[in-house]
Amino acid sequence: MNRFPLKQALAGGLVLSFAAAALAGCSGNAEEPKPTANGGNEAMASQAESNEISVDPLWKYPETIKVTQVIGYGDPEDPKTPKGLTPETNAYLSKLKDMLNIEVEYLWQVPSDQAQQKFSLAIASGDLPDMFEIGITDYEKFKEDGLLEDLTEVYEKYASPELKAFVEADGGKTLDMYKSEGKILGLPNFEDPFMSAQILWLRKDWLDKLQLDAPQTLDELEKVAEAFVTGDPDGNGQNDTYGIAFNKELISWGFDTRGFFYTMGAYPKAWIKDAEGKLVPGEIQPETKVALERMNQWYGNGLIDKEFAFKDTDKVVEDIVAGKVGISFGEWWYPNWPLNMNRDQNPGAEWVAIELPSYNGKPGETLVPSQRLSRIYGVRKGFEHPEAVIKMANFYLELEKEAYKDEVKAENGYVYNWYQPRFYNPYDFETAYTEVNAAIENKQDEIDSMNATSIKVFDAAKKYLAGDETMWGMYVSRAAVDGGWGITRTLRDKPYVVNEFYGTATPTMTEKLTSLHKMTDETFTKIIMGSSPIDEFDKYVESWKKLGGGDITNEVNEWYSNR
Repeated sequence: MNRFPLKQALAGGLVLSFAAAALAGCSGNAEEPKPTANGGNEAMASQAESNEISVDPLWKYPETIKVTQVIGYGDPEDPKTPKGLTPETNAYLSKLKDMLNIEVEYLWQVPSDQAQQKFSLAIASGDLPDMFEIGITDYEKFKEDGLLEDLTEVYEKYASPELKAFVEADGGKTLDMYKSEGKILGLPNFEDPFMSAQILWLRKDWLDKLQLDAPQTLDELEKVAEAFVTGDPDGNGQNDTYGIAFNKELISWGFDTRGFFYTMGAYPKAWIKDAEGKLVPGEIQPETKVALERMNQWYGNGLIDKEFAFKDTDKVVEDIVAGKVGISFGEWWYPNWPLNMNRDQNPGAEWVAIELPSYNGKPGETLVPSQRLSRIYGVRKGFEHPEAVIKMANFYLELEKEAYKDEVKAENGYVYNWYQPRFYNPYDFETAYTEVNAAIENKQDEIDSMNATSIKVFDAAKKYLAGDETMWGMYVSRAAVDGGWGITRTLRDKPYVVNEFYGTATPTMTEKLTSLHKMTDETFTKIIMGSSPIDEFDKYVESWKKLGGGDITNEVNEWYSNR
């Protein structure tokens, strides 16, 4: 259950993530029978006869309730997961059946990179699962087509206090976005916006071997990348390393180009303020053209993998694990996956995190969303047991507790990133960092915390600091002062750029944003690889505006003025 947000959100094992683009108690009255340890209930038989469902968040159904889902999934994120496990044999599902008598049935299972296409076909044929995950664009389509069940009553009645606290941690602002005429049509899971902040990860052992310092500027980073290509940093006498890791989805969830763009003051696929206070699309701004030209130069000089346009994230991760690349822009969670696996293969590998390099004398400024939406859960209109989905979320939060820590482990077959629905305390990583470091500083043997992540991280930190190298990833990503979250949290007090748009999809977004994003990706990739000249960017800008981008810009600014 060592989650890392972006991976889990887009490629781990979601019910589906289709963006265009972590107290539980009894909520019934005092006279209701309490659940037993395995989720049973003494009044089960009598309630079954009267066809009532207990409002206890963990009440066990007297008869099996089936919930259909679909899944686009990748490998389990924890290397200790038993081989041969599948989504259907995930221990979370057998535990769910045991505790709540809810059975998950997958209508289909595909690799994560095929999920969007498969789900689109399912929508067209009307073959929807009972529960699904969608992004803001699909949410608007589903809402307009009347495909979403009203969750208002079941949320209010069956959601545990903990679940409600997490869903409404921002005062209910995000939840209100997924209401229509006062009805809850989707349950959003949002997170600390700084979890999206970009930093830079480098192989320090390669820097040391080549007698280089960590780069502070983009020009210095270029020299480091060149040395990683030509200087045989792994010492095997072969020309088999490259400088910087990108995958074919240029703006995605990891191992992509976002940090490079942000370093140069460009923010594609984000809505940023211009000098007049209007919102403008980052992908068509002059700074983006300049960044693309620099990337083309790096590509031509061999600093960027020549095959990046043909590699998905899994292939890039394979390169990182195999020690073929020593630089990657990304987020705070990398040490826990996949940098830890690189160290497993090469114990001498040492990775460090630094802030984005400066460019033209100006420090790199990461993009931070106004709102970081992890996922939206919807329920098929007409599903007989919508409360089951709420109870499944309660179940996940229950298994996050201290009482289950010795059971719910990857080595026991629990693959958290294949289970849905999942909710978290939106600010649990900051809470964990603060609590764990305070406990370490005070030389505590135990941590007194209600935050499940704090408990896990403290346990890992104790083991790592006592010499257990297997805990390196957890410690460096979440607790180390100079690690992933340690560096990221300091960015709150430094200049950064905000993606100002956080509304649901506008009408033209719903209709045209997918095709505009496709055009953006294709144009940018061709420019980087040199198959299109840099001036092609100007033609792209005009096309982007004409093919719906201009209308979207007007709609976004209308929303912004009325928000």
